[in-house]
Amino acid sequence: MFGGSIELKTPEQLATMRRAGLVVARTLQRLREAVAPGVTTGDLDALARECLAAEGASSNFLGYHGFPGVICASVNDEIVHGIPGDRVLAEGDLISIDFGAVVDGWHGDAAISVQVGTVASEVAELDRVTEEALWRGIAAARLGGRVGDISHAIESYVRSQGRYGITEGFTGHGIGSEMHQAPDVPNRGRRGRGPKIVEGMALAIEPMITLGTHRAAILADEWTAVTTDGTWAAHHEHTITVTPEGVWVLTALDGGAARLAELGVPCAEPV
Repeated sequence: MFGGSIELKTPEQLATMRRAGLVVARTLQRLREAVAPGVTTGDLDALARECLAAEGASSNFLGYHGFPGVICASVNDEIVHGIPGDRVLAEGDLISIDFGAVVDGWHGDAAISVQVGTVASEVAELDRVTEEALWRGIAAARLGGRVGDISHAIESYVRSQGRYGITEGFTGHGIGSEMHQAPDVPNRGRRGRGPKIVEGMALAIEPMITLGTHRAAILADEWTAVTTDGTWAAHHEHTITVTPEGVWVLTALDGGAARLAELGVPCAEPV
């Protein structure tokens, strides 16, 4: 999907990506806190715009191939790329919010799914499995390994948890001076396959998991991807890089330290 050579960043460029990643992390935290019954997806987009302005950052979503928002807001059976607008969130909904920021020409990209009030138990479990699959994928990244190691870790965890769909046609991606770059980071795959993970590589890892089908369809707005069987979906994403000191989650407030420690993986967040 994302062709071309793999862009390798200098430590200084990765430090700028961390600044963009922190803008993303802080904004997603604000958006998570703002989600509630009665809030519209347009309200969340407006808040994200305010956060970007306050941070002095720009949006990498707004205007991307004509996309009209600074967030993607995908609710229930919408998997990804939902356009924010007048949809009102209701108790029991699940909304996935994808958001990115650019600082001095360098990009950050992450996504969260947020439960609106109290959701059905199977929806809460879907959200948990998707987020945990993301972290299992992140924990599988190491210098000298392969992108397929990440894909395998995501798929293996999801398969171990029950009958879930791993959405086809959408993958993670390289990121840096552009939002979408080589290499693709699939959410299923085999260990030891794909590009080698080396210093300076930055990857956006983003499992999109459903309660049913792995198939998606695009709505008439030419953006919103939905499940073909109407089952609900969750989406979680982080931007990472790997250094000799360990994994650095550029879009996590703590650099990934807490979750990586739980998984026995060193974190490279500078002190």
